[in-house]
Amino acid sequence: MLGALAARGIMGGMDPALLSLLAARRLGVLVTLKRDGRPQLSNVIYAWDDAARTILVSVTGTRAKTANLRRDPRASFYVTTDDGWAYAVAEGDAELGAETQAPDDAAADHLVDLYRRLQGEHADWDDYRAAMVAERRLVLRLPVERVYGQAPRG
Repeated sequence: MLGALAARGIMGGMDPALLSLLAARRLGVLVTLKRDGRPQLSNVIYAWDDAARTILVSVTGTRAKTANLRRDPRASFYVTTDDGWAYAVAEGDAELGAETQAPDDAAADHLVDLYRRLQGEHADWDDYRAAMVAERRLVLRLPVERVYGQAPRG
């Protein structure tokens, strides 16, 4: 059985059907580790970078999930289909970008790029960039090292 799973790329590999599920969704659950080792789960909107096999999320510098990742970068990411039958869990070590300090800095530019991938154009980019500074936002990158789960039917 283990040999069959490994041959399909599921054990420690990158099953294309599971990567497709990651690419098809926009809402997922980011799992980080609290100081006591228990998981913390956070619902997030994300973008999938297929070329880099990386999950991208806008996070706030002051949130617990960000503090958890600063302490221990290991993270998991869970997505499921609408019917809950198929799912994918991606694992990797998170990379945290710099917090936005000014509306025209590189961190704000990265957040604008991420927003465009998720939502398209914003009605007021100056307002958006100012909000990113006020909220101490940054981009979390989760390069996927392993994915497992149940691929969609068909």
